[in-house]
Amino acid sequence: MRLLALAPAMMLALPIAAAPPKMTFSKSFPGSVPPYFEITVDRTGAAEYKEDPKDENPLKFQMKQADADAIFGLVDKLGHFSRPLESGLKVANMGTKTFRYEDESGAAKEVKFNYSEDLEAKTLLDWFERIAESERCLIDLERTVRFDKLGVQDSILRIEVERDQKRLIAEEQFLPMLDRVTKGESYMHMARARAAALAESIRAPK
Repeated sequence: MRLLALAPAMMLALPIAAAPPKMTFSKSFPGSVPPYFEITVDRTGAAEYKEDPKDENPLKFQMKQADADAIFGLVDKLGHFSRPLESGLKVANMGTKTFRYEDESGAAKEVKFNYSEDLEAKTLLDWFERIAESERCLIDLERTVRFDKLGVQDSILRIEVERDQKRLIAEEQFLPMLDRVTKGESYMHMARARAAALAESIRAPK
């Protein structure tokens, strides 16, 4: 009986697992499309994308661990954003970019810049630009699949171009929509064939 009585107290005493470190990138550039976007990636590769800072239902996807490792390797090289990254050069406004890092305890550091000449910062920025391009491709595919069946072919072509240029991230997130097109008799035969071929290539890359 005593052991049973102690069990609830022991459970309460168990330590809460710390959240993995996470990296957030946001870009605010009024007049561009989209004018704002934000991407969060944690150390396990779990990621979110949204185009409104108040969005409570962001796109969620899983990055490959190797890609997450590459991102956090750059974050480490940048000292977790403990130094300025702005170049100081007189250049055109390219949008306000923010890198933010949170460790396991929730302590955070962030840095804002318009343009940086730091090689690691530019490489990290490109990672997030690629992620954003990929998510916009997915958003466009979902839109055409639901509301513009004749536009599905062009959406898939854009995805293929991104993939050929090595800019498509988290390819597996496209599979549900590609499978839906492949099986949907209401879509053009060419679009269905392209969707099937792309899905097969994602599932069994060379």
